[in-house]
Amino acid sequence: MAVGRRTFTKAEREKLAEVLWLLNWVSVLTGALLSGLGLFLRVEIQKWQEVMSGPGILYVPHILISTGLAACGINFLGGKICLDCADPNRFLRWKLVLMPYVICSLCFTACVLGGALLCYGVQSQLEDSLLLGLQNAMRFYKDTDTPGRCYLKKTVDLLQIQFQCCGNAGFRDWFQVQWISNRYLDMTSSSVVERLRSNVGGQFLQDSVPFSCCSPSSPRPCIQTQLRDASQTFNWDQLNQWGGGGCRRVLAAH
Repeated sequence: MAVGRRTFTKAEREKLAEVLWLLNWVSVLTGALLSGLGLFLRVEIQKWQEVMSGPGILYVPHILISTGLAACGINFLGGKICLDCADPNRFLRWKLVLMPYVICSLCFTACVLGGALLCYGVQSQLEDSLLLGLQNAMRFYKDTDTPGRCYLKKTVDLLQIQFQCCGNAGFRDWFQVQWISNRYLDMTSSSVVERLRSNVGGQFLQDSVPFSCCSPSSPRPCIQTQLRDASQTFNWDQLNQWGGGGCRRVLAAH
């Protein structure tokens, strides 16, 4: 379809320039917000890096920060061009720059779309990273005297308290790992020795959870041990543990 030439009056040119200038500055603020969100994501990933498997998804916040800064620069320049184009005399110095600027803006928009799709598609990778990372963190929870794992217990406890969650997918995940160090077990007790011999891999497994799984809003004292024993958990409605479920889902949503 053919498009005819359009001639703007001075008033129309000024009105169009004002609208485009406003849109560019809205995009500048959006770019600044995007950079801020990318910085927040970077800080949070580094904060919980111990419960993530591998290097995580650090390239995602880098993409967000870079995209936001580029959007600020491009749209700031666009706002300046629109403001000058309202005046025919000042428009002449931008005349040769307009076409390269439009092409650059279209390329940048395509890159933003690609980055958005990439960030959206990385959700499954984030969940896999948290799944393996939390499994390892729970497995090494007891190793407070092992170099490189000394603060892992503190990290997991803070995670469960801050996000009001317990375990990987639920509190029963703690039943499958030995989270109590052998140095705190009474090896002279026959019941402890028998439990170590009977469980797979010589682990001290029991139906219990760490204290950080207990909710302080529970109307009854926290039950941490023998959670499968009906006599211990009479009329138990899971109010003792956090009601948010597993930490993997809660942390991924955060």
